[in-house]
Amino acid sequence: MNKRLYSALGLIFIVVLLLAINALASALFTSSRIDMTSSKFYTLADGTKNILKNLPETITLRFFFSDKLAVNSPSLTNYANRVRDLLEEFESNSNGKIKLLVADPEPFSDEEDQAVQNRLQGVPIDSAGTLVYFGLVGSGGTDEKEIIPFFQIDREQSLEYDITRLIYNLSRPEKKPVGIISTLPIEGMPPGAGMPMRPATEWAVLNVMRQTFSLRFLGTDVDQVPEDIEVIMVVHPRGLSDKTLYAIDQFALRGGRVLMFVDPLAEEDMMARQSGGPSESNPRLLLDAWGVEMDGENIVTDIQSATRVTVSGGLQPQSVDYVAWLSLKPSNFNREDFIAGGLDQINMATPGALKKKEGTGLTVTPLIETSDRAALVSNALFQSPNPMELLKTYKSGGSKLMLAARISGKAKSAFPHAPVKVDSAPAHLAEAKDTINVVVVADVDMLADRFWVDVRNFFGQRVAIPRANNGTFVVNALDNLSGSSDLIGLRSRGVFSRPFEKVKELQREAEQRYLDKEKELRAKLEDTERKIKELQTQKQAGNAVLLSSEQRQEMENFRAEQVRIRKDLRGVQHELRKNIESLGSQLKFINIGLVPVIVIILALVIGWMRQRRIQA
Repeated sequence: MNKRLYSALGLIFIVVLLLAINALASALFTSSRIDMTSSKFYTLADGTKNILKNLPETITLRFFFSDKLAVNSPSLTNYANRVRDLLEEFESNSNGKIKLLVADPEPFSDEEDQAVQNRLQGVPIDSAGTLVYFGLVGSGGTDEKEIIPFFQIDREQSLEYDITRLIYNLSRPEKKPVGIISTLPIEGMPPGAGMPMRPATEWAVLNVMRQTFSLRFLGTDVDQVPEDIEVIMVVHPRGLSDKTLYAIDQFALRGGRVLMFVDPLAEEDMMARQSGGPSESNPRLLLDAWGVEMDGENIVTDIQSATRVTVSGGLQPQSVDYVAWLSLKPSNFNREDFIAGGLDQINMATPGALKKKEGTGLTVTPLIETSDRAALVSNALFQSPNPMELLKTYKSGGSKLMLAARISGKAKSAFPHAPVKVDSAPAHLAEAKDTINVVVVADVDMLADRFWVDVRNFFGQRVAIPRANNGTFVVNALDNLSGSSDLIGLRSRGVFSRPFEKVKELQREAEQRYLDKEKELRAKLEDTERKIKELQTQKQAGNAVLLSSEQRQEMENFRAEQVRIRKDLRGVQHELRKNIESLGSQLKFINIGLVPVIVIILALVIGWMRQRRIQA
């Protein structure tokens, strides 16, 4: 009886002690956490801490969340708690420069009026149309305000960056201007001839850029870059006049920074593709002066970075690795460079290869490279590309290819003399005053929405959910070229896609084996069909309709062979799917079933051994 009493009292004491420790920890260690995530999602980055440490004045953050109304939405409530915790982390690391206020907007309350006045997005939570608010309003010493209208759960991995960007913009009200020269309709496609008017839709990359910079579109007929612009972004410089190229050349030589996107085959250049003309942008004059050249005749392919696509053909649509659309991973990036060092994934489509020109004295630093299994393929094959055929005929080149590069050094002008005379322009420079700072990317399509974001309609607003870091790369490059790097580490945090790399590699190897077999069978099939066609053209002497008995027998043999080969082809495709499914089942068993089975077996063994000791 005493043992039972002591055991019961001991259990009660443990429960009371546990509750007391939890209550004490909640009161004393509200902001203390141990971050066990691989990417440290829940730990403030050094860039964030640096921005908070150097805030010039106090910033007030008003966090609005309809807590009582969202009680029946656990996912929203949990995410709101996560946001609130992170905001408290910002406040505690700001040395008193961040003041956090929390509001719970209820219907017809003052807090709801404030949320509406600050342009926060209300979302219906029930059939009665009751609106839930879940946003952030930041204000500083001026009248400037920055808002996050509604915290999207899909953007949780970008949460710290979104909040830090808001604070950063408040501490620096004047955004640096970035000049844009683009021959593609990145501002939105204008209505075509004879088509009804429709609102233009700008590319999502511009919205990402506007969060940090003030954008100035300079057109495509420029004779001089305005003096107040320090950085320009040139997109697909196809057909630019010498006057405009000269303006870019002189801008770079005078200390201006340039981010240029070129392409041997721009899939987004619809006008060129529809007219049948070349969609290449390769300003050789400028690139030669900057110490690089791009192979305009060939496209970069890489089986190691191929993107999985679905193609039609055969009995049903098939999933295949498209070697000309690249999903590039950290191993492809220069980890020592601020622009690409912390990125997780960049998607490119039919990019070109950059190569350093010898003898220029300029420094060309790769930012993005392919794997050593990359290969160059003639762009003539991409007028009507066949992903399956490209994969079948793929041959590794055995060396890495450069897709993006940083260029620096004392460059010379691409123009011995000014091609046009502009009265207000400074004197012609034959050589850079100081080191130039240029970034060249051999792909334009990476800026297009379809290659890096999923655009969704959220109660009348377009919301872009990134699945790759393409927009981050652009802003990192502009930030770095303009001399700012506080936000670079933040943009790079978070993995948008965490695929099973080993699974993809095994799948690719298995698929390649079966594609070789399929290629062999298809060659036999084509040969058999050719022989059948030849027999059909051979007529029996004196008879224009009937074949000889030997020919008929041979025809039947060939047709039987044709049926057998087709059956083998279906078997190859079935075997490929079967092996992929089998691999998936094995992995599921290992990850889900094997560990519990091992634990159970160990428990049984330990129990059996203990029982043996007791019996002994």
